[in-house]
Amino acid sequence: MTEPTDVTVDADLLDEPRLVIEPGAGARVAAVAAPVLQGMGYRLVRIKVSGEAGCTVQIMAERPDGTMQIEDCEAISKALSPVMDIADPIQRAYRLEISSPGIDRPLVRRTDFERYVGHLVKIEMATAHDGRKRFRGTIQGLEGNSVRIVRDDSKEYKGAQEADVLLPIEDIASANLVLTNALIAESMRRGRDAEREQLEQSGAIPEPPAHARLAREKRDLKKGFQPKPKSKTKKPVPQNTKEHRLAAEKKKRAGLTDHHEGD
Repeated sequence: MTEPTDVTVDADLLDEPRLVIEPGAGARVAAVAAPVLQGMGYRLVRIKVSGEAGCTVQIMAERPDGTMQIEDCEAISKALSPVMDIADPIQRAYRLEISSPGIDRPLVRRTDFERYVGHLVKIEMATAHDGRKRFRGTIQGLEGNSVRIVRDDSKEYKGAQEADVLLPIEDIASANLVLTNALIAESMRRGRDAEREQLEQSGAIPEPPAHARLAREKRDLKKGFQPKPKSKTKKPVPQNTKEHRLAAEKKKRAGLTDHHEGD
C-alpha cells in the first residue's frame, strides 16, 4: 500500500516522462518502481544496479519540485520493498537503497535541463555526435528535443570544433551537473524555498500576502541562472609598442617631428 505525500503535487510535473533511461536490469526495476513512486507523489530519477560487494539496487527519487528528505526515503523504502519482493525484477539477492538526486544530480527530463540553464553539465552520449561521445559545458536551453550547451573543453582538442553544440536528448546516455559554487548556492536557495512552501501548505506558518508572493517571484526571476552574454568591449590598442617607437625614431631622423619650445 502506498501513501501519498502530504504536500500539494504538480500533476504535470509528476506525470512528465523521463527521456534518459537505463537499459537491462535497471529498466526492469524502473518498470516496477515508477508506478509506486508516482502513486506516492514522487518521481523516479534513476535506477543503478551494482554488482560490487553483492548486488545493490539504488533507486533515486524526488518530489516534483526537486526536493527530497530522509523521511521521504524511508517512506519509499517501506512501500517499495514488498512490491519489489513480489515482482522480483533482479532474480537474486540484493540490497535496496533509496536516495535523493544530490546536488550534482542526473538530468533525465526536459524540465531538469530547463531548471538548470546556466549551470555546468557533463554529458555522455549513447551514440557519437560529430565523432565524440563525451561533452562538458554550460546549458543554454532546449531547442525542440535537443539541449544546447557551450563547451568549456573545446580548446583541449585540435581542429575547428564548435564550442556551441546541440545534442539530441534521446541519444543521451547520462547527463550530470558539475559541482560548482553557483550550483551549491542555487541548491541551498531552492531547499529553503521548498521547506518554507511545505510549512505554508501544512499550515505550520501563515501563507504570505499577495504582494509578498509577487516579490518572491520577481526575486526568483532575477536570481535565475542564465547564460552570461559575451562581452563586446574591445581591448584598448597598445600605443607604446616596438613598432610605434621605431616609427617615431624614423620620423625624428627625417626631421618630421614637431618641435615645441618652452617660454
